[in-house]
Amino acid sequence: MSWKRILVGVDDSPQAAAAVALGARLAHAMGGECIPVHAVREWWVAFADEDLADHAAELRASLVDLERKEVARVLAGHAPEDVIRSMIVRPGRAALVLRDVARELDADVIVLGGKHHSALRRWVGGSTALDAVRSAGMPVLVTAQRADDALFRRIVAAVDLSEAAAPTAALARGLATALGAELIALSVIEPPLPLPGVTAPLTETEYSSRAVQALERSVWPLFGKRGVETVARSGHVVEVIQHEAARRQADLVVVGSHGKGWRERLLLGSVTERLLNHLPTSLLVVPVEAPPQAEARLPAREAVAVHGAR
Repeated sequence: MSWKRILVGVDDSPQAAAAVALGARLAHAMGGECIPVHAVREWWVAFADEDLADHAAELRASLVDLERKEVARVLAGHAPEDVIRSMIVRPGRAALVLRDVARELDADVIVLGGKHHSALRRWVGGSTALDAVRSAGMPVLVTAQRADDALFRRIVAAVDLSEAAAPTAALARGLATALGAELIALSVIEPPLPLPGVTAPLTETEYSSRAVQALERSVWPLFGKRGVETVARSGHVVEVIQHEAARRQADLVVVGSHGKGWRERLLLGSVTERLLNHLPTSLLVVPVEAPPQAEARLPAREAVAVHGAR
């Protein structure tokens, strides 16, 4: 696997400096290029009258130039000078600017820095990262690293029995191979939802046993035969992923996210957002397009199902 074009969303925060440092290291390791992207918020538009609107192009150019210099100052020393000089600066909403530039350049991944809001910008935190995950249509990496951290050494891939498993496993396996990192495949077996007045067809033990069998048959082979530890845990998705990532001192968690359907959007807004806001490691979200009529084919909750992050 190789990421030939890595876009990094940047602002004037320390988290952005860490993100561009990581992006540059990933690009070097994979023989690709790192391109910082900054979105300029046109705050003055809300107050523009006709006279001010006549000077919109001039104001926009001045603002773009001013912010380019400020962001470049913050990034200096954290990435090679040629990477900083390649920075693309455009007016607009951060997630949409990233999406448009990524499509124009045929990027492989978008990197965002940190999980805390800076004073002046909104690249980071759950809202922008979640917007990017929903709209970009490509992997989005939200890093918790510092600028001086090494590349990822231990990766946890959270997978389930859905169509998200294959692309999630493939990307996690390829990334681990490219970086020489340890890879752990994790699946969380959630307890079946009890239905009032309905006798469960399986006990919880039987349910877990069948889920493990299904993983061994359909999911673990996706990671290949060697060098990957496979782990099945019972519990609630976010809590188990958090616990396993912390216990194993993982640098990165990889999860699959569906891109269509009300059910997927609901899960994306809950599980992925909670991981973005609370996971102590970096998070790589892999977009997964649900196949046609996938929702109609989904089994009832009482059927065997193993849930990772969506």
